[in-house]
Amino acid sequence: MIRLKTPLSVEEILKLNVGSNVLLSGTIFTARDKAHVFLLENDFDKVKDSVIYHCGPIIKGNKAIAAGPTTSSRMNPYTPKLIEKYEVKAIIGKGGMDNSVLEALKGKAVYFSAIGGAAVTYANAISVKGVDKEEFGMPEAIWEFEVKDFPLVVAMGAKGNSLYDEVYQKSEKVFRRLIG
Repeated sequence: MIRLKTPLSVEEILKLNVGSNVLLSGTIFTARDKAHVFLLENDFDKVKDSVIYHCGPIIKGNKAIAAGPTTSSRMNPYTPKLIEKYEVKAIIGKGGMDNSVLEALKGKAVYFSAIGGAAVTYANAISVKGVDKEEFGMPEAIWEFEVKDFPLVVAMGAKGNSLYDEVYQKSEKVFRRLIG
């Protein structure tokens, strides 16, 4: 288990291997579709060198009730530009992202996979620090969280490798063997 604390450095990111388990602590920001568009069209220095979590949390008062990952692939069109503009060090989500994102991660950032269906577990590791763009609605606002021992898996690395590609290649070999 690798323990990391934000802000993350490029040196730390480059040491991570696909498949490694991570416990992340520190500040992260949520961003879904509307937030990605906003971030690309505006300057929002808060997220510079940060970790972006693809999440539409449910917040009651100042407490996260549920904060599981949302599907990352729909953010594919925005993510390479977001990494470049804000020097984002990590993305957290579920399901992986496309090759344009994998290319944008090289030497700069990492994609962590969070477990779908674990929204309450993740919420228990979160303290709400604040919210921006609340007018976007609860799931689309940019939430600032402080996380402690947030469990993640390195799924797409800064070295240009992808756990999703590895699984696909292994599955393809098994499939070919089965159909013979």
